[in-house]
Amino acid sequence: MSFAKVESAQNVLLAAHLIHVEVDLSRGLHSFTVVGLPDKAVEESRDRISAAIKNSGFASPKSKNQKVVISLAPADVKKEGPIFDLPMALGYLLAAGEISFDPSGKLFLGELSLDGEIRKIHGVLPLVQEARRMGIKEIYVPRQNAEEAALIDGVTIYGVDRLSQIISHLDGKQRDKDYESLRPQKKTPVPKEENTKEALDFRDIRGQETAKRGLEIAAAGGHNIALFGPPGTGKTMLAKAFCGILPPLSFDEMLETTAIHSVAGILAGPLVLHPPFRSPHHTASYVSLVGGGATPKPGEITLAHNGVLFMDEFAEFERRVIDALRQPLEDGIVHVSRAKGSAAFPARFVLVAAMNPCPCGNWGFPGKSCICSPHHIMRYQRKISGPILERIDLWLEVPRIEHEKLSGEEGGEFSGAVRERVVRARKRQTKQLRQMGVGARTNSEMGVRDLVKAVHLTAEAKEILNTSAKNMNLSPRVYHKLIKVARTIADLAAAEAVEAEHVLEAIQYRPKRQFFS
Repeated sequence: MSFAKVESAQNVLLAAHLIHVEVDLSRGLHSFTVVGLPDKAVEESRDRISAAIKNSGFASPKSKNQKVVISLAPADVKKEGPIFDLPMALGYLLAAGEISFDPSGKLFLGELSLDGEIRKIHGVLPLVQEARRMGIKEIYVPRQNAEEAALIDGVTIYGVDRLSQIISHLDGKQRDKDYESLRPQKKTPVPKEENTKEALDFRDIRGQETAKRGLEIAAAGGHNIALFGPPGTGKTMLAKAFCGILPPLSFDEMLETTAIHSVAGILAGPLVLHPPFRSPHHTASYVSLVGGGATPKPGEITLAHNGVLFMDEFAEFERRVIDALRQPLEDGIVHVSRAKGSAAFPARFVLVAAMNPCPCGNWGFPGKSCICSPHHIMRYQRKISGPILERIDLWLEVPRIEHEKLSGEEGGEFSGAVRERVVRARKRQTKQLRQMGVGARTNSEMGVRDLVKAVHLTAEAKEILNTSAKNMNLSPRVYHKLIKVARTIADLAAAEAVEAEHVLEAIQYRPKRQFFS
């Protein structure tokens, strides 16, 4: 009887950790123990491992009089899920002398079925990234996860179908005649970024040119937006079409977004190519949006990282849910603290909020009479607190459209043309921010010190800005947001300095006094 040690890994929150799987066999009455803070799924792996080993042509651990102890180290980290099935089975066979191979530099991930098949798991990408950082050279994953894992350079990925197949590869003895020998997975190519065909095009939306212009500015600078107006005027359509004008994700952003979605178990393909678009229902709970639970898990705002969080019927969300957006909108991160631990999740997204001015939706707009009492209007609007109002950069009015325009053929520019301008503006601001030594990626991320370095206002623009801020009684936060929006407008116009016309346009996107005052 002997000892064996193989390497595995697991995700704790959004961070990957290497786990050492140690197997010790000794004589005595049969027992099979897994230690190292295993959860129920890890404890149940004893039965899966025993059946998979038996059905792969080896003697089951339960058929021998021996004491089996498997330790998952470090022992103070909670072990969750069936990801350790494969390394535990290989560790047992290696300790028992049934197979022979050198486990150094190799990492194993996978769930076993009772007949020895290896099933798909979640969160492979961050595990492979951490393994490469720790010097692992070969990584064995389920076949369904191989494409995702092969996005990372510097490691050799093997996609495995069955336990007998990987044993034949490691041991050098053909034990599975039905399956081909393992070959390294080819590097997964990154497809050329293309617009999604399903996205609405700006040309499909009649009228609302002011709102379209505001969305273009928001996409260019990464600014948060609120669309408000009567029901049925196109707010939801505009929000969905917004995705079609966003600049493409960089490769690093693709990997970061893919890792989050992989850990959450919602990854549809090997790589997230487009900015994510998350649209939680207005009845969504605080935990589902922010994240949390007994063991902290990411919520919708983290799943929207590097993309868009669309909150339709914004004022219908619970006030506690709306106010929870304060920190992520300001810092791009959300801290979740629970009894079992705390976590900091990334949450840098563009908020697109759509709402009516009152419960019936007609207050302040011509066409239909409002049937709401002043009390109900005030109560409805007060659900959007002052701090949230100030964190939204552009307020876009979406009024009713004349019926003649709805039946017309012309709908304005295509999203592709708008997107080209957005991409040019984004490249321009990225270059400028780097030259000025600013760490922000977009204008919306600039801090107060960054504004001093990177934004030059003409004398006339500064005078208009200061006069307007005094007359409108703007807070310092809103004052700085106006400068950021004006800088984005200047980038779209390819202007070196922020001029008076840019500031005037930025001011018009602040909420009108009759709404949410």
